[in-house]
Amino acid sequence: MDVSIIVTTKNEEKNIGICLGSIKGQDYPAERVEIIVVDNNSRDKTKEIAALYTQKIYNAGPERSSQRNFGMKQASGKYILYLDADMKLSPGVIGECVGKCEKENYTALYIPEIIIGNNGWVKVRNFERSFYNATCIDAVRFVRKDKVLETGGFDESLTGPEDWDFDRRIKKSGKIGIINSPLCHDENDFSLKKYLDKKKYYSLNFQRYIDKWGNGDIIIKKQLGFWYRYFGVFIENGKFFRLVAHPVLTLKMYYLRFLVGVYFLLRKK
Repeated sequence: MDVSIIVTTKNEEKNIGICLGSIKGQDYPAERVEIIVVDNNSRDKTKEIAALYTQKIYNAGPERSSQRNFGMKQASGKYILYLDADMKLSPGVIGECVGKCEKENYTALYIPEIIIGNNGWVKVRNFERSFYNATCIDAVRFVRKDKVLETGGFDESLTGPEDWDFDRRIKKSGKIGIINSPLCHDENDFSLKKYLDKKKYYSLNFQRYIDKWGNGDIIIKKQLGFWYRYFGVFIENGKFFRLVAHPVLTLKMYYLRFLVGVYFLLRKK
């Protein structure tokens, strides 16, 4: 088996079919890819729909980190790809990932992410997300299984910054790159309040993440510090010109970032 794709779910009947269908639609031999769905006690038809695409459906929790680690233990592929149920792959993702790792000896790869949906804020979210690809705000998704095992997988004591933590440990194990083929993240049901509440919930684990790596850590300062999160990541490597080219999106993006910052400061209240 070449690739094991681990999809974590919880009440995702609206999205899971699209996600798993995009895996089946890859420009890569289907017999060399396995789909592992790790559900967290869904009360809808998530498991029934998933069963149309794979027999490897499990139940684990309580959070995404433990679901991913559980799925990794079931995986037989040389490589592991982690997905959320509201994501779908463009047709060339798996082939490009495998080819790049095999030919260029990459340990792990970032996959560019496009936010999709009809909500007005989705366009702003996609604009913001486009600045993060392959930065310390991003996290690798396609990884050699042996390296995942060496690093111990995801830290199950973290919820929110577990992707950053995993990314940092994987980076120490080998060469990291990015592919061109994107994945799409469906935020069609985007709600500003739910988005901010989720950010606040994730931020509750930030102190534990900071304690793990050290308050003076350079990457911590970038990920959680004011300068890089509000300016540096948007202007480095010539990206500043994209801000100038899209002034309305830029203003809306900074308004959204301002709200996230306020929620971050209120996280303990």
